[in-house]
Amino acid sequence: VIVTSTGGSVAEAVAAIRAGACDYLLKPVAAEIFAASVRKALLLPGREQAAPGGRCDSDPRADRKTLITQDPRLLEVLATARRVAHSTATVLITGESGTGKELLAAYIHRHGLAPEAPYVAVNCAALPDTLAESELFGHEKGAFTGAVTRKIGKFELARKGSIVLDEIGEMSLPLQAKLLRVLQEREIDRVGGAGPIPVEARVIAVTNRELYEAVAEGRFREDLFYRINVVSLRIPPLRERLGDIPLLAHHFLDKFNTLAGRSVARFSAEALDRLSRNSWKGNVRELENAVERAVLLAEGETILPHHLQLSPGTGGGRDPGPVGPFRVGTTVWEMERQLIMGTLSGVQNNRARAADLLGISIRTLRNKLKEYREQGDARSGPGRIAGRGTEIAVPSASGVSAS
Repeated sequence: VIVTSTGGSVAEAVAAIRAGACDYLLKPVAAEIFAASVRKALLLPGREQAAPGGRCDSDPRADRKTLITQDPRLLEVLATARRVAHSTATVLITGESGTGKELLAAYIHRHGLAPEAPYVAVNCAALPDTLAESELFGHEKGAFTGAVTRKIGKFELARKGSIVLDEIGEMSLPLQAKLLRVLQEREIDRVGGAGPIPVEARVIAVTNRELYEAVAEGRFREDLFYRINVVSLRIPPLRERLGDIPLLAHHFLDKFNTLAGRSVARFSAEALDRLSRNSWKGNVRELENAVERAVLLAEGETILPHHLQLSPGTGGGRDPGPVGPFRVGTTVWEMERQLIMGTLSGVQNNRARAADLLGISIRTLRNKLKEYREQGDARSGPGRIAGRGTEIAVPSASGVSAS
C-alpha cells in the first residue's frame, strides 16, 4: 500500500506506516517520485503476501536492516526520514554514539529516489589530513609523489546515490572549506585535475558531537554547518526509549542464537528488569554486546541477570543524582552555578544532556559557563558552598524531566 495525501503531517505519516503502508507521499506527487516508490514496493521481499500482522515489509518495526523501535519519537524521526528521502536535500543526523545514526542514513538511502545507486560511507575521523582530499575527491596520475595511477574519489563513486560523511565534526578546517565549496557549487576537482566534475550524490552528514558548540569554539565552520543542516534528524538515546529495550533485547536474542547455534529461549523477569534499569551510556551497541555475551554464557534456556555482566554502577543510573544541598545565605547566583556545574559533573560534562536535564538551551548553558569562567568561579567546582547556616534541601537535577 502506498498512501498519498494533501497537506499531511508527520503524525499522519507515522499513523499510515503503523497501519501497514509501504510509503507515504504528499500530493502533488511528481511522476519520478511515484515511480521510485512503486519500484521500491516491487523490490520488497515477500511482496506476494502480506507481512505478519498486516504490516508492509518496509515497516520500520519489521525491517531488520534499520532501526528497530516502537518509540513514538523515533517513529516520527523515521517518518520524517521517509519524506525527506524523496528529495535530494542534505540531511544532518545527530545522536550519541551507538544510537544507530548510520542505520538511519542507510534507511534514507533505501527509501530515496535511487535506492539501487551506490551508497558510500566515509569515516571522517579516520581520514589522514595528507590523504583526505584524495580520498574524497580523487586524484590524477602524477598529481603528487606516489600517485602512480588515477584514483576516483568517494564523491564520484557515489554517482547519483548517497555519500555519508560519518563523524563530520572531526573533519579538519581546511577540508571543511573544500567540502563547503562542493556543496555550494555541486562539483569537485580531483587533485591535479584539469577541470570540475559535477556532483549528483545526496550528502548525509552524521555526528555525535554538538556542532553548535564546535562552531562557537571555532572548530567547525558556521557556513558549512548551515549548509549541511538543511534537514536535521536526532536519534534519542536508549535511556529515553525504555519501551525499546525489551524489543531490541529479544531481537538480539534471536540474532545471536542463530549466529552462535544456541537455543536460549527467554530472559528472566529479573534480567529484563536489570536491562530496563541500566543507564546504557553506549546505547544500542552496548545492549547488543550485553545480549551477545548473555547468549554465550547462559547455561540453559533462560538468561539470568548475572549472564548480562553489566558494568558495576550502571544500574538505575539514568540521572546524575543530587547536586545539593545548599545553606541559608547562599545567593541565587551561587545556587544556580552549583546546580549547573553539579549537573555537568553528574553527566560526565555532556553539555547536551545537562542542558536537557536543566531545561535550558545549549546556548544558554554555554553563556552561563562563559560567565562563570569570567568570574573565576568555574574552577571551584560544584562542591563549593557559599554562605552559612542551616542546610536547605533542594530538588536534585534528576528531578528535572529530560523528556
